[in-house]
Amino acid sequence: MNEQQTEVIVVGAGPTGLLLAGDLAAAGVRVTVVEKRGAEISNLSRAFAVHARTLEVLDARGLAEDLFALGGRKLGELFLFGRAKVKLNVLDSRFPYVLMTPQYNVERVLRERAERAGVEFRFGCKVTGLDQTEGRATVRTDQGDLTAAYVVGTDGVRSAVRQAVGIDFPGEAVLRSMMLADVELDEPPADSPAVSGANGAFCFLADFGGGLWRVIGWNAADQQDDDAPVSSDEIRTALKLAFGTDFGMREPKWSSRFHSDERQATAYRAGNVFLAGDAAHCHSPAGGMGMNTGIQDAANLSWKLAAVLRGADPALLDTYAAERHPVGEAVLRASGRIIRVAANKSRVVGAVRGAVLGTALKLDPVQHKITGLISGIDVHYPHGHGEHRLTGARAADLALADGTRLYEALRGGRFVVLDSTFNDIAAADALATAAPDGTARVVRPDGYIGWAGPDDPAAIAAYLESHAGKR
Repeated sequence: MNEQQTEVIVVGAGPTGLLLAGDLAAAGVRVTVVEKRGAEISNLSRAFAVHARTLEVLDARGLAEDLFALGGRKLGELFLFGRAKVKLNVLDSRFPYVLMTPQYNVERVLRERAERAGVEFRFGCKVTGLDQTEGRATVRTDQGDLTAAYVVGTDGVRSAVRQAVGIDFPGEAVLRSMMLADVELDEPPADSPAVSGANGAFCFLADFGGGLWRVIGWNAADQQDDDAPVSSDEIRTALKLAFGTDFGMREPKWSSRFHSDERQATAYRAGNVFLAGDAAHCHSPAGGMGMNTGIQDAANLSWKLAAVLRGADPALLDTYAAERHPVGEAVLRASGRIIRVAANKSRVVGAVRGAVLGTALKLDPVQHKITGLISGIDVHYPHGHGEHRLTGARAADLALADGTRLYEALRGGRFVVLDSTFNDIAAADALATAAPDGTARVVRPDGYIGWAGPDDPAAIAAYLESHAGKR
C-alpha cells in the first residue's frame, strides 16, 4: 500500500489495536497495522476474562457469537477469599456473566474481522521513531516509513509510540515475581475463579475448560527476577500457602514470571497521535479488567477518528481522553486495592478479609458498585452543563419496533436515533426507530448516549452533523 493512501496507522495487533483497526476499516478508513511480532497468534496469553461490557461491544459488531463458538465458561458469580461473592448474574445486560476464555480467542475473532474489512498488516515490523509535521504523522520502522493523518499506539506497556512522542508514564511496580501458568488439577476447587491469600502468598485459579486451569501466584518469601524460569515447586508452594493445598497440580503446560505495575499515561494524545490499552494504562491482573478496558478505549476512539476523517468537528477527538482517562484511573485504583488486600501478609487481615468482604457484598449498594465497575456496565461519561442527565450513559440493549435489537442496529458503526420523527437524517449511517419512553436520544456507535432531550429534529440534526461526518 502506498504510504499516502494510509489514513490511520495502528501500532500493535493485540485486542485493542485489532478492534480499533477493524472498526476504522469497516467505516471505510484505510488502515495499516504495524506489529513487531510475527503473524502467528500466540497460544500463550495473560488475559482470560471477557466482561459484560466488552461482550456488548463485540455484540454491536456481530462478534459475540463468534467468540462463544471458540469455547469458554460463562460465570455468573465470582468468589473472593472463600466467602465473598460478586454477583454478575444480576447485571442489566444480555451478558450477565464473565466469559472465561483465553486472550488468543479474542484476538482470533478480531483479527479475522479486520482482515475481512481490508486492514493491511505489517508483521515483524519494529517502530524506531515517530515524527509529526503539518498535521500528519510519520512512523519510522525497520521496514521503512509510513505516513498517515493519525497514529494510534496500542503497543503495550513498553509502547514505542508513547516513548517517541514523550508522554510520561508515571507509576510503580506493585508486586514483583508474579507467576503465571496453565496447569491440570487432579482435585480442582469447587468454585471458579477461586482467589485466596494466606501466609504471605496469594493465588488465583480459573477454569479455562478442557481440563486446564490458569494460575496466577505470588509468594513474598520467594522473589526472583522476571527472567528467572518458574519451577513447578514454586507454584505448588504458593498454592499450598494460599489455599492449603496444591489441588493435585500436574506439570505446567507453560509458565512465565512478571511484575505487576500501576501506571497511567499523563496524556492520551500528542498532536495527531493517540494512546489506547496498555500503552495508556496498566495495572494488576486483579479483576481481569486490563484487556477489557483497552477494547473499550478502542470502541470509544474508533468512531471519532472515522467521523473526523469524513468531516466531523475535529474537536470531537478531544473527548477521547476526557472520557477514557478517568475510566483508566478508576480501574487502576480498583485493581490496586484488590491486589493489595490479597497480598497483605498480616495474619489478622488474612483471617478476617473474606468475612468482612463477604458481609460488605451482601449490601446492595456495595454489590452494585463492585459488579458495575468490574463488568464495565456502569461507566458513565461526563456530560456538559445544560445537557440531559442521560447524556454519556451506557445505552442498554432493547427491542426495537422492527423486531431487531438496539445493538444489532449499531452494527456497521451507525448512530441510532431513538423516538424521533426526524426523517431527513443528516448522517447516512444513522437509523431512526422507537424508544420506550418520551425522551428522544441519539445512541453513538460505541453504545453510549450522545444526545438526549425532547423530540427536536433540529437539535438531532445538529448533533449528527458535528459528530457523524459524511461517508
